Amino acid sequence: MFRALAPVSRCAPLLGRRLLATAPAASTNKISGEIYFVVYVFACKARGGLTSRPSPTYLALAPALPLNYCTHPRTNPPDELLEKLGGLSTQALVDGLWVMGWPCSQITGSRPLHPSHKTVGRAVTLRFVPVRPDIAMDKPPAGESPEYEAFELCGPNDVLVMSSVGPWESVGGDIKFLRLMQRKIGGLVTDGSVRDTDEIINYGFPTFCHSTTAKQGPAAMQPWEAQGVISCGGVVVRPGDAIIGDQDGVVVVPAAKAETVYNIAHGREVIEDIVKEELTANPGPPGKFYPFMSGKIKHESPLAKLLATKGITPENSNQFEGTADW
Repeated sequence: MFRALAPVSRCAPLLGRRLLATAPAASTNKISGEIYFVVYVFACKARGGLTSRPSPTYLALAPALPLNYCTHPRTNPPDELLEKLGGLSTQALVDGLWVMGWPCSQITGSRPLHPSHKTVGRAVTLRFVPVRPDIAMDKPPAGESPEYEAFELCGPNDVLVMSSVGPWESVGGDIKFLRLMQRKIGGLVTDGSVRDTDEIINYGFPTFCHSTTAKQGPAAMQPWEAQGVISCGGVVVRPGDAIIGDQDGVVVVPAAKAETVYNIAHGREVIEDIVKEELTANPGPPGKFYPFMSGKIKHESPLAKLLATKGITPENSNQFEGTADW
């Protein structure tokens, strides 16, 4: 059994986890003084996750080190914010995260399966591991498999992010992904490949992948964990992060920073539209206005003077020197 110590107010992120048995008891964190509950749950023998397969494993976590799902409470982006993020280009979102000092947020190699595909939604994660016979035997069978657990968590505003063991390995095909169509999923993203391409395109949900393949996925890897933190195409993805995909690729926006990233990226796109309009009306080299960085536009620069004619000034924009609010 697991003993997990976590503040009651911080347990919302335990989404998709099955708490089969609980016996709360009070405890106090000596560092923060916060009241904790001791929660007993059965643990999966193979995965260390919280599933329906109990094991005798027992782990005691000190009060000062609560279960990591609960240490940083987050609010997943609401639907309204997702819609706004989806209205921006992935380039603008990358730029927004970059000026904030965050690492690269674009999933390497994940491209749209069809030119029409665009996606935006909250991440539901699934991690694959290489095949090993004993692990395959311990993995929950049939419908209890982590991949089907992840499928059932998906809906119209969710994007299933699948971490493959290699870019050419198949994460699934027509029969498995039929269920994603039935769930009306918002999108599928992977750093691996998919098979049965024509059928998946006909299903209609946006799909982003490294490539396509005829190979069988189970020959190389197996699903191991749903709703954990994963690495996909070199980018960390947490459940609930905002996933945005267009023709230039897929970007991961951390849930905790989604509103801030939107404000930066939106402000930048407005400015780029103004510059493009000006260069169209008065043709000339763009170097007069470029390059510029959000939060770094000099107040007396030609770009600042152009923006002032459109009512954008340091008093109402975070794009100028000294106005960055991130």
